Amino acid sequence: MSSTGSRSAKIVLFARALLLLDKGPHTTEHWTVNQTSKAVGLSERTLNHLKEKFVSQGLDSIIGPKLTGKSKRPVIFDGAFEAKLTQLACSEPPEGRTRWTVRLLADKLVELEIVEKISPMTVQRGFKKNEFKPHLSEYWKIPPHHDAEFVTCMEDVLDVYQRPYDPSYPVVCMDESPKQLIGEVREPLPTKPGSIEKVDDEYVRLGVAELFLAVEPLTGKMIAEVESKRAKKDWAQFIRDLVDVHYPTAKKIVLVMDNLNTHKLSSLYEAFDPEEAHRLRDKLELHYTPKHGSWLNVAEIGFSILKRQCIPFRVADINVLRNTVKTFIAQRNTEKRVVNWQFTTGDARIKLRHLYPEL
Repeated sequence: MSSTGSRSAKIVLFARALLLLDKGPHTTEHWTVNQTSKAVGLSERTLNHLKEKFVSQGLDSIIGPKLTGKSKRPVIFDGAFEAKLTQLACSEPPEGRTRWTVRLLADKLVELEIVEKISPMTVQRGFKKNEFKPHLSEYWKIPPHHDAEFVTCMEDVLDVYQRPYDPSYPVVCMDESPKQLIGEVREPLPTKPGSIEKVDDEYVRLGVAELFLAVEPLTGKMIAEVESKRAKKDWAQFIRDLVDVHYPTAKKIVLVMDNLNTHKLSSLYEAFDPEEAHRLRDKLELHYTPKHGSWLNVAEIGFSILKRQCIPFRVADINVLRNTVKTFIAQRNTEKRVVNWQFTTGDARIKLRHLYPEL
């Protein structure tokens, strides 16, 4: 150890000191503690402690378990322990609690005598190495199993996404989302050297704005409008702008959207006279995403981009929001970033087989 291998300087120093202090029959000369202290640069107290520890506890106590490949601590996370931890985490939490915490789990493991002693951090590390994480949850759109209506709408939308590009029949995905208008009670403190921006956690609510967004996947074109409310007439006006302003030469707009109560052809008749509503209706080919299947709408991707890159967390004035969105959309459309949708009907029948009815 003192002459070969790659070890820390501390371990090599201890090894040399032990060799110098050795009084075994195979040694011809041994040094005193005082001589060794001067030679290796360790105090006599440290050397006496080193000798005592080596004799009573062995070499492993000197060089440590990492260098010997041995561990003095018993292995806690074997398969049986992981199974018991997972089972406990999936059970009902104690009364007065809505979920298990790592500290509660650690205390319960000791109470059930599964282990003698365990820290919350050890429990947390156990979950990190385990692919099954019962202590976590997230909000998700859960589709019903074996639902013919769901797969009908899903396959209809997926077939639309496989159509080749045709400017006379553009495929456009439309959606809408609310945005809370929030004002500052106190002005934020700007960034300065050695200090980040500080924003007061108190705020004032100033109403809600509604964002209408349309995305054409095959060209990357995005269209957005910011309105003060989400009534049927607002949706109808957005659709008329799509038809007359953004796609005036299209024979028909293939429109993909979800099943909101305002996204109906009847909204056109509530907003315009019958002749105008009929004209707009003839310009549309509607395809609805299934309930709990909003991920099928490419406009969701557009909203993700819009909210992450454009819309500030706090904005108080709807006109400021409108101008910000307008500027971003204009810049985005110059880049012409298309959406490469690859999930097909064939993929759905394999990966989402549980959604299809059992025959």
